[in-house]
Amino acid sequence: MSHKPRIAIIMDENTSVDGTRYDMTKNYFVAVHNAGGLPFGIPYFMDMVETVVDEFDGFVNVGGRFAFPDEWFIDGQVSKAPRSERLDVELALMRGFLERDKPVLGICNGMQVLAALHGCRLSPDIRALGPHIMEHDKRDHEHSVAIVPDTRLSRIVGRRELTVNTFHREGVVQLSDAAVASAHAEDGMIEAIEIPSLRFALGVQWHPELFARQEHPGNAIFEAFVQAASRS
Repeated sequence: MSHKPRIAIIMDENTSVDGTRYDMTKNYFVAVHNAGGLPFGIPYFMDMVETVVDEFDGFVNVGGRFAFPDEWFIDGQVSKAPRSERLDVELALMRGFLERDKPVLGICNGMQVLAALHGCRLSPDIRALGPHIMEHDKRDHEHSVAIVPDTRLSRIVGRRELTVNTFHREGVVQLSDAAVASAHAEDGMIEAIEIPSLRFALGVQWHPELFARQEHPGNAIFEAFVQAASRS
């Protein structure tokens, strides 16, 4: 039997209520499984981090809404989201996988964490950046993103444009030299980043997992991620 890579997926929680439940869509697991991986949900226990990093082949950092450190944001701005015990475990997992150069896929919140750990800076309210910024926090809405040529993302999806969903208030607004923007929305907002120095470290601002039960070119992102994890 061929080896199927084991993929660690950090659990999300109901921060919008009281943070007492793990709460997330099944589609993260469906997407990884459809791509040929074995998905496992990871709870918020710091003493599990070393074992997960050692024994799993890849890490998916999923969407969520909770406060990031103040220094991650552009000057004069801080998060308005609630605090979460997820952050410390999430950072330890992300750093562990990155240090071992094991594949990492960041989705929405996960892309922002990937960016911030590589010196990029965020805005907690992208609508406040100017009237040209469209409403990104809009469930059941889709918009197009332009894929930057000659990036890993462009090679994965094989096209110049994707139609994606959108529901986020925060976003990456300043890139560091360590990161490359590989997709932009029509208003110029960064919709995907990648870290060229690593074997596979990709982040997307939209939620590709929500297309997992249908035909969508973005499903190739999970396929490329799982394929990279199979070589870990």
